[in-house]
Parts: sequence; C-alpha cells; structure tokens
Amino acid sequence: MKVYRFIAIDVDDTLIDSDLNITSDNKLRIKEVIERGKFITLATGRMFRSALPYAKELEMDLPLITYHGALIKKAKTGEVLYHQPVPIDYTLQIIRLCHDKDLQLNLYIDDELLVKEENELTEYYTKIAEVPCRAVGDLETYIKKYSDIAPTKLTIVANEDMVNRLNVELEQFFGDDLLITQSKSTFLEITHSEANKGNAVSFLAKKHGVSLENTLAIGDSLNDIPMVKKAGLGVAVANARPQLKEVADTIVGSNEESGVAQALTRFVLSESRREMNGTNRN
Repeated sequence: MKVYRFIAIDVDDTLIDSDLNITSDNKLRIKEVIERGKFITLATGRMFRSALPYAKELEMDLPLITYHGALIKKAKTGEVLYHQPVPIDYTLQIIRLCHDKDLQLNLYIDDELLVKEENELTEYYTKIAEVPCRAVGDLETYIKKYSDIAPTKLTIVANEDMVNRLNVELEQFFGDDLLITQSKSTFLEITHSEANKGNAVSFLAKKHGVSLENTLAIGDSLNDIPMVKKAGLGVAVANARPQLKEVADTIVGSNEESGVAQALTRFVLSESRREMNGTNRN
C-alpha cells in the first residue's frame, strides 16, 4: 500500500460545510495527520487572505495554494513562493467582454478584491469569500491608470446557465492562453494557463522532497480536476461534480459528512498506524 506524505485539500464544498465551517471530524483528523509528520495544505480558488483563517484554525504552517495555483504563499510569514498573474492584455479583453455583456467581474490585485461597483452579486460573493471588496469604478480605466500590477485572477459571477455558456465561449476564444474553470456553478474563474492546482501540487511536493506518487488530493469541483488527476491518489467527495468523480480514484462522503476525515482515516492515518505498530514490534 502506498504511503501518502503530501496531502492537498480543497476548501469550499470539500473541507468546509454549507455553513462555511470546518467540521469537528475534519479538524481532528487533519491535526492528527500533521502530528504524524505528514505535509498537508489547502488548495483553493480563494484569495490568500480568504484561505488564511482556515489555515490558522487548523494550525497549518505549510505554504497555501490559492487562486487555483496562481499564488503559493507561506501561511505564517507571507513569503511568496510562486505567482503567475493574468497578462494585462488578456485582462483588458475580458473586462471589455464583461462590460459589453453587462456581467459582474471581480479582479484580484495584490490580494485585494476589486469591482466596478457594489451590488447584489458582490454581496453574494463577499459573503462566501468572507472578504471585503473595493469599488473602483470602470475597471478598464482603473487598470490603465492606477495599476502597474497584473491581476492574479479574474472571476465572472453569473447564473449557472450563463457561466456554462461563457466557459465554452472563453475556452474557444483564448485556447491555451488562459485557464478557464469553475469553482462553483456560479463562478467562472480565469487564471494564467500555467496556474492550476495540479501544477501547484507538483511544485510544493517537489519542494518538500515528495514524489507525486506519494501525494493525495481531495476536491469537489472542476478546478480540482488537475490536482486530482495528477496526485498519486485523487479523491472526490460525494457532492463533487460528475466530471471530477469520473477522474477520481475513489469517492468518500460529502462535505457535510466529513468526507475529508474519511479519506485521511482510510488512506493516510491507517497506514501511519501500521508503520508505528511495525516500529513498535521491532
């Protein structure tokens, strides 16, 4: 049986329940895994500042994979290990498209959430992300006049049908130049083509001297597909999107049933206990 030494866990609809809380079982098992000397981190589409409170609650000190892998940053010191933003020219094209279609667009620059104006959709988003937004007026004007930093990510917030249509349209238009994915059914996420959770898991595993064969990834949505496919063991929670379940090696309970705890118990802690028992016999 493989020994999994590096574990990456998605946050929304995987680690946390519908009330945006980490279940007690998930918390207990994650802390036990850390105590056993395994490497464990969060891999999320969230902003770093939005993921950090969960990392602190779990007492994690490993770098966090945020913005789908576009930003990898140390939880304790804030040191940036990797950052791959969306090029400005592509950013401007997407801003114009959203303006023409009257779509809600979020920009993420220097770990700050920027919007044209506050409305029902920004209220909906910030409630989930648990971060404030800053209204800056016309986004194209702001980018050209005030920002010399390219955005780490862009998010279009719309109804599920619109998000599904845009997903196809933008993938066809930008091809391999950008990564277009969904974190939730109402969030269309846009990052640099190389910024995905699979590449981020590879980066951190290598940094900690762990083979991909000995990595485990747990997720629920389309943006988790790259890491679930790349990991030595890819795990989908029961509430995962069908596309993720198709590529996962196994399925555990839902986020409401502490599926993360189930995965850690079955595939990490059970093996760790066998190792300890074998050492004790010697």
